Amino acid sequence: MTKSNMQLKISNRLHVFRAEHRITQEQLAKEVGVTRATIVAIEGGGYNPSLELAFRLARYFKTDINAIFSVEEENNEQG
Repeated sequence: MTKSNMQLKISNRLHVFRAEHRITQEQLAKEVGVTRATIVAIEGGGYNPSLELAFRLARYFKTDINAIFSVEEENNEQG
C-alpha cells in the first residue's frame, strides 16, 4: 500500500460544542462570519472549513482546533 492510496477523513464535533453552549446554527454563523448553510454543511460532514474558519470556530468556543476537528487516514485502495 502506498501513500497515494491513503486519504484523510476529517470529522468534527461542532454540533456537540454548539449544544453545550446552547447556540443555534444561525447564531454561530453570525458570530464567525459565515452563513447558516455553511454551519449545516460542516456539521453534516459535507464541507471541510478553511483553516481560517476552523481557527475562528475554535477561538469562538475557547478551545483548540483538535477538540472540534479530528483527522484520520482512510485506505482508498480498490481491489
